Amino acid sequence: MRSKLPMRTAKIGYIVISALLCALGILLILFPKFSSAALGIICGILLILFGIIKLIGYFSKDLYRLAFQYDLTFGILMIILGTVMLTHPGTLMNFICITLGLSILADSLFKAQIAFDSKKFGISRWWVILLSAVIAGIFGAVLLFRPGDGGRMLSIFAGIAILAEGILNFSTIITAVKIIDHQMPDIISSNYFEERED
Repeated sequence: MRSKLPMRTAKIGYIVISALLCALGILLILFPKFSSAALGIICGILLILFGIIKLIGYFSKDLYRLAFQYDLTFGILMIILGTVMLTHPGTLMNFICITLGLSILADSLFKAQIAFDSKKFGISRWWVILLSAVIAGIFGAVLLFRPGDGGRMLSIFAGIAILAEGILNFSTIITAVKIIDHQMPDIISSNYFEERED
């Protein structure tokens, strides 16, 4: 039987990162004058951690094969974006918002595909993932295409987008990841016998 540890690690990691994203989003909404350098460092660390969790999820081979199916390439992308943000933490808020907007928009598109795959798979709450993906995608696009707005308003938009991303990932992991106790490996070995005629 396959070990459940990678799947549990990925699921718990997704939930923890989602909660941290929600907390950061609320922090930015409530305190829009938050330091852009500190925000860059925090977002860089979160992106790298989330990228690592996505890679663990991809290689965990969960039962449905839905939530983690695009996480190999997207996990690598998040690690690269997080590294860029960490190496340039003092950059302008515009750069941070463009980077976050791009990652949130891309993730929402992948999650929308997961929602439709979940519907075909027979998961009744597929629409929760789709609705969350649409909302996160809208705010991700706002960050990506309106980086020139005032700093305070941009911080609030960033907070809403990060909060929406946290909710999106939480709803996806709860809806589309199932861990069972007796999951068998993908490859089933069989013995074949050939009858010979004498």
